[in-house]
Amino acid sequence: MTTPPRVYLDHAATTPMSRAAIEAYAEQMAVVGNPSSLHAAGRAARRVVEEARESVAAAIGARPSEVIFTAGGTEADNLAIKGLFWARRTGHPERRRVVVSGVEHHAVLDPAFWLAEHAGAEIVLLPVDRDGLVDVDALRAELDENGDQVALVSVMWANNEVGTVQPLRRIVQVAHAVGVPVHADAVQAVGHLPVDFAASGLDAMTVSAHKLGGPVSVGALVAGRGLAITPVLHGGGQERSVRSGTLDAPGVRAFAVALDEAVAAREAESARVAALRDALVAGVRERVPSAVLRGPEVDAMLDDGPARLPANAHFTFPGCEGDSLLYLLDSAGVQCSTGSACQAGVPQPSHVLVAMGVDEVDARGALRFSLGRTTTEADVDRLLEVLPQIVARASRAGLASARPDATRAVAG
Repeated sequence: MTTPPRVYLDHAATTPMSRAAIEAYAEQMAVVGNPSSLHAAGRAARRVVEEARESVAAAIGARPSEVIFTAGGTEADNLAIKGLFWARRTGHPERRRVVVSGVEHHAVLDPAFWLAEHAGAEIVLLPVDRDGLVDVDALRAELDENGDQVALVSVMWANNEVGTVQPLRRIVQVAHAVGVPVHADAVQAVGHLPVDFAASGLDAMTVSAHKLGGPVSVGALVAGRGLAITPVLHGGGQERSVRSGTLDAPGVRAFAVALDEAVAAREAESARVAALRDALVAGVRERVPSAVLRGPEVDAMLDDGPARLPANAHFTFPGCEGDSLLYLLDSAGVQCSTGSACQAGVPQPSHVLVAMGVDEVDARGALRFSLGRTTTEADVDRLLEVLPQIVARASRAGLASARPDATRAVAG
């Protein structure tokens, strides 16, 4: 039996490490030294970390002192949401409102709701339109009425499921008009969009290495030097006394290498994958006319750039279960996602699609195709070759499972 070719279309979940990042990582792993130690080995490790910090800062328009290394995007988001909330409430107990969009990653939503359960926070969910775009007028109305009670605003730069790019500059302007800090999860944006921390006006921003060719379990919270943040982890006081823990010198070095590569190649690579994405979208619409593209149209624009990530294509397939589609595609050699990998296996519709007004039944039939550096025309062709019969098969399974006497199972 011939094994089908493997096609990886899940780069938004994680993307392969670049060769240069692997080499930098392996080289530094062979070197001993705690960056907090004062002897020669420690000083050498510290030099590696600080050079990486300078490189990361330069790549994203920040100052080196603004880069706080973390163990990844989830930790950085937690530090931003909890740390800003607690810091802003010091001396101002009335600042209990946390304003987030309804389409945020769970790494933002879950700490926000944890604060509501354990620390007296009040969560305000900003509505979005049918494309997943945040309603800036709703934010303005909230801040006009309750600005003195708002601890922070957090709106992601670009959505991890449907690819919507948010109007961050307008959001920052509205929030700063009443003195409220703004955090953005930029994990999906860096390497695909022109991300400049200083130019954005943001107060804090999350970045993760493994989404752009670096290793897992390393990332950064970029935070303005004067921004007060209460630590979530306590220990040795590393990283501006905001994030304690022994720094991962190999990880941050590989992170810096991968980020520098991704940013340097961004313009050409984004154009390349956008062309592949457009061919994928057109091909799916031609071969599966019932499929519905979710998020902005591929040619939609904001005031300062594309309204959709160049590597993202997200569809719902009426009458199908996303998990059935995913498993059938996987058996045909095509790997993709039903949405956020962090929620994979949870039998419930995407909160992102529900916030966009998608019916819960339709939302369960979602697939996200996300492209990256290794994606080729042949990969897109393979998807388009196998998708129609897989959708037909999953649709038949969906009809069968809807009958009262049917046994629920993935088609196969």
